[in-house]
Amino acid sequence: MNRRQLLSSLVATSLISPLRLDNVHAAESAKDIPDPKAQEKKKGFPADFLWGAATAAYQVEGAYREDGRGASVWDKFCDTPGRIQEGHTGKVACDHYHRFRDDIQLMKKLGLKSYRFSISWTRILPSGTGTVEPRGLAFYSKLVDALLEAGIRPFCTLFHWDYPSVLFGKDGWRNPESPRWFAEYCAVVGKALGDRVEDWLTLNEPQVFVALGHGAGFHAPGEKYSMADQLKIVRHVQLAHGLGVQALRAIGGKRFRIGWAPVGTVQYPATSNPADIEIAQKSTYGCSAGNLFNNTLWNDPVIFGKVPDAAREAFGKDLPPYTDSDLKTMCQPMDFFGLNLYQGTPVIRGPGGKEKAVPFPPGSPRTTFQWPVTPESLYWVVRFLYERYHLPVVITENGMSISDWIAEDGKVHDPQRIDFLSRYLKQLKRAVTDGYPVIGY
Repeated sequence: MNRRQLLSSLVATSLISPLRLDNVHAAESAKDIPDPKAQEKKKGFPADFLWGAATAAYQVEGAYREDGRGASVWDKFCDTPGRIQEGHTGKVACDHYHRFRDDIQLMKKLGLKSYRFSISWTRILPSGTGTVEPRGLAFYSKLVDALLEAGIRPFCTLFHWDYPSVLFGKDGWRNPESPRWFAEYCAVVGKALGDRVEDWLTLNEPQVFVALGHGAGFHAPGEKYSMADQLKIVRHVQLAHGLGVQALRAIGGKRFRIGWAPVGTVQYPATSNPADIEIAQKSTYGCSAGNLFNNTLWNDPVIFGKVPDAAREAFGKDLPPYTDSDLKTMCQPMDFFGLNLYQGTPVIRGPGGKEKAVPFPPGSPRTTFQWPVTPESLYWVVRFLYERYHLPVVITENGMSISDWIAEDGKVHDPQRIDFLSRYLKQLKRAVTDGYPVIGY
């Protein structure tokens, strides 16, 4: 079996079977005059629901030195001995740079309606700012054209962690100029692709590249900064988001649909007890010292234009000042919220009114990453998210890692991933049926 047959088998078995969940329920009575809105609510996923797939440039493109691409922090990180298991790199990856047309045909065969990809910043601006590399823009232009020709709607993510090495050499995200560097890059891409791309995400999982890349040090760029420096980066990233949105709006106005895709701690109620629901929601939006994987520190300034009091209490003097001008820049109108969700923690209201995690029973399903399989978390995070921020939701990431192999019949049957997706999609359907505005997965 060649690479294409394997990928087709894997993706087909992992996506097609769960998508049968949206079968239409028959009308209860032929005498009834169906209300279209009520009927659509019964069905769960509407006809225009966006089923899609998502990738990140460094993880799939390869061609790391072709057509003028500059180096990113992930290139250097992967080339550093001892950083990556078995010395793997993204130099070839899935070779999407050369095989994107074949990949799009697989997407079309699967019936996907959308594809979220990220732009490699250093393909466009090899030094991060200044001189534009036309061959990099040409690649993404061809990618977008091929998607549209296949009837697939492009979702463009502008930053998925591969920060330009040249800019990192200038102190990277700690540099006060870093938000403007990002805005310059957004403007270049927006002008080049904005006549065809209408759906944009500024940044993907900023919590990860800040906390794991600049705090824990086991993601690129591999630094272990103080909490004060990490929080300085948080503020700069939020400013970069705001300036990036402004740059895109200046090009596409309201025609562009713009969001971002953070990730965060998720608690969900272990029971239907109202007290457990309340504490799960409260703890999902709480802040604790030393934890950058929280939701309100990142999202409240961007959506409400306000730093939450809980964040000020949790981080104290390490939290940099946010001026009124900062908050005005950060808080730009967004059209949707990109939600990345893999797992959550079941909780109940414990002694003293605090959340208490409920342990998973022995033998509970886990991924190869040892992440617990918690489908209910998808329903509850959609509900909690909308009740706080009142933005339509796109599930921009969800899935599992598993050790797949080719069976004797030459196929990847993938039963665990099919089971995983079926469980999570049932909970997503529950959210849609309850009226929460989820527009894609």
